Amino acid sequence: QVQLVESGGGLVQSGGSLRLSCAVSGGDLNRDAIGWFRQAPGKEREGVGCIASSDGSTFYVDSVKARFTISRDIAKNMVFLQMNDLKPEDTAVYYCALDPGKLWCAIWDTPYDYWGQGTQVTVSS
Repeated sequence: QVQLVESGGGLVQSGGSLRLSCAVSGGDLNRDAIGWFRQAPGKEREGVGCIASSDGSTFYVDSVKARFTISRDIAKNMVFLQMNDLKPEDTAVYYCALDPGKLWCAIWDTPYDYWGQGTQVTVSS
């Protein structure tokens, strides 16, 4: 049974940083792709970035490039989303998701079969 649990959300001032964690059980980061997504109130869920299982390559949407970094600890089966220079428009519930058996990763949500419960990130101005 694949389970993902996010943690690390909270309230931060504009320009601040947060590090989100995604603990993966029942999956294998050498085999499964992980994506990060977010959903703001009244908006559709959108992709933030992802990390490929093949070689750990990462991909980001333009709005977070140079501010957000995805990394992984294969031994601990965890994936991280380091968020720097946070802006009020980054306020959302953040989710990690797993796409089983994929060497590469997608920044859109349809390939992902397993999702965490989400963690709230609030950025005050």
